[in-house]
Amino acid sequence: MKFNIISSGSKGNATVLISKETVLLIDMGISETRLKEGLAVFHKDISDIDVAIFTHDHTDHIAGIKFLSPKVMYSLKGTLPKLCNVVEPFKPFKVKDVTITALPTSHDATNPCGYLIDDGEEKMAYFTDTGVFPEDVFPYIQDPTYLIIESNHDIKMELNTNRSYELKNRVLGEFGHLCNEDSAFATCRIIGPHTKEIYLAHLSEEANTPEVALEAYKKIFAYAGQDFDSYKISCAKQWEMTLGGHYED
Repeated sequence: MKFNIISSGSKGNATVLISKETVLLIDMGISETRLKEGLAVFHKDISDIDVAIFTHDHTDHIAGIKFLSPKVMYSLKGTLPKLCNVVEPFKPFKVKDVTITALPTSHDATNPCGYLIDDGEEKMAYFTDTGVFPEDVFPYIQDPTYLIIESNHDIKMELNTNRSYELKNRVLGEFGHLCNEDSAFATCRIIGPHTKEIYLAHLSEEANTPEVALEAYKKIFAYAGQDFDSYKISCAKQWEMTLGGHYED
């Protein structure tokens, strides 16, 4: 697998994954121009997309669906406002050489989920926008090759923002977003001997920084007896592309 996290954050989300001959898009909350630029890294265009999967119905994840064909779009029921392929949680489906499983998350959206993507050789687990990590999901995503997981905020920084009381409660609540520490604890339960790369995603521009998130990860990894330095761990960005996997092949 090789992939490009084109954009990750509250201003828009989209990730392109290439597996052998399959071109897969996760979420489309960015402009057509940015999507084309992200695909061009792999010498691909929008017409090359075989499957587009969506995590939930918030604007920063679906604003750009008008640029995609409904034939390639897959989501849980109620996620997309137009006709697409409806899938069910915990039930794998296959598109070309990849098997995809939608797995529930906990977010204030219609029917939110994350995904496990398996091409028979490598696996990616993709989970953002969740206030907590549902216990029944953990058995499905053990030891992925690549993990993209939300690490949205530092709790103290969130509380010190100028956001409204209601918004702070939403972010910190069960149906909001994962803080750095909860993200790191979840990661420690997910990773295994085959895990190579971990990407912290959906970082808040107001209540987090890459440095703060990574420092929290280092502390939790040490507490959990995990070797932080044995993994490639980095932060996805809102306005810059982040390449991962075998992108140099």
